[in-house]
Amino acid sequence: MARIVEITDLAGAYATRLLAEAGHEIIRIENPDGDSLRALPPFLGPAPNHETGCYHQYLNAGKKSVALDFAAARAPSMLLRLIANADSFVADRNLPIEVSRLFEANPKLVYIQVIDNDEPEICALARSGLMSLTGQPDGTPMMLGGHIASFATGTYIAVGIAAGLELVRQSSQGVVVSVSVRQALESFVEQAMVEYTFSGVITERRGSKGAITPISGSMPCKDGHWVISQINRPGRWLKFVEWVNDPQLAADPSLGEEAQQMKRRDFILDRVFAWANSHTKNELVEQAQRRHFPASPVSTTLDLINDPQLIARDYLKQIEDPTLGSLLFPQGAIAAMRGRTMKPAPKLGEHNAEFLEELAP
Repeated sequence: MARIVEITDLAGAYATRLLAEAGHEIIRIENPDGDSLRALPPFLGPAPNHETGCYHQYLNAGKKSVALDFAAARAPSMLLRLIANADSFVADRNLPIEVSRLFEANPKLVYIQVIDNDEPEICALARSGLMSLTGQPDGTPMMLGGHIASFATGTYIAVGIAAGLELVRQSSQGVVVSVSVRQALESFVEQAMVEYTFSGVITERRGSKGAITPISGSMPCKDGHWVISQINRPGRWLKFVEWVNDPQLAADPSLGEEAQQMKRRDFILDRVFAWANSHTKNELVEQAQRRHFPASPVSTTLDLINDPQLIARDYLKQIEDPTLGSLLFPQGAIAAMRGRTMKPAPKLGEHNAEFLEELAP
C-alpha cells in the first residue's frame, strides 16, 4: 500500500478518504490551529471544537494527522522529509516549495496538483454547464444539493493518484498529475456536447420529466416522490392502464401508441399524479416491480441512513470514536468491498510523534 501526504480542502480530502478506504496510509498535514475541514459545521455536542465537526470526522476517517506550522522557517524542509518517504503528495494550494524540489527529495513521487479551485462551488457548477441542465424548462437553473463539485473533483483526483502510482511502478520516474476542478465538472456535460456535435440540438432542462419515454420521471405521491420509466415497450401500456385503473386512460385506445402518448403527455401525467397521491412511494415501487416496471423511490437522507441494504452491505457502519462515542457513517463502497472498518478521524497532531524522526533536522 502507498503512503500519501496531503495538504487539501474538500475535494482532495475526499480523494484521499477513498484511498484510505482501500487501505493506503494517508498523512494529513495541518496547521497547529487545525485545517479548514475541522471548522466546517455542523458539530456534535454543545461546544464546537476541532474534533467534533462532521466534515472532519467523515473526510479524515482512517487518516493520520501531523500538525506543521507552515509559517515557520523550517516548515519546507520538514515537509520535504515527509515527501521523501512518501509515494504521492496531493496539494490544492500554492506551496512555499518549488515543484523541482519535491522531485529532488523524491524522484519517484506522484505529485497531484489541483487547479481551478479558487472559486465558490456555485460558480464552478455554473461555469461547467451543469447548472444549465438542472431545474424546470421554463425556470432558472438550479443548484445541485451537497458539495457535488468538490466530491466529483475528488473522485477524479483519486483516479489521478491511482493512475500516477501505476505509471511510476512501470517507469520508476516521478510524475505530475494536474486535476482541474472545471474540467472534472465539465466531464459530466460531455454527453450534451456530443449530442450537439451530432445533431445541432442543445440539451435543455427537463425538470422532473424523463427524456426518452413519454411517461417517465419523478412524480409526487403520498409521502414524497417516486420515479417510473419505460412504459412505451410493447404490451406495457395495457398493463400500466390496468394497474392505474383510471377510466379516462382506459377509454382512449389510441394512447397505446407512443406518438399519441407524447402528444397527450401532460394529460396522462396529470391522471397518474392524481392516482399516485393515494399511495406511498414504497407501495408504488413494490407494485411496479411486481409488474416488471422500472421504478424507484426518490430516497431522502433519512431513507438512506435507515436503509437496511446499505447497513447490511457495511456501507453504513458504526465507527467508535473514543471521545464522541458511536457514529453511524458511510464508510464507503471501497471499504465495504474490502471488509474494512474505518478508524475514526485523528485528533489534531495525533501522529506528530510517529513522524518526529522524519521531521527532525
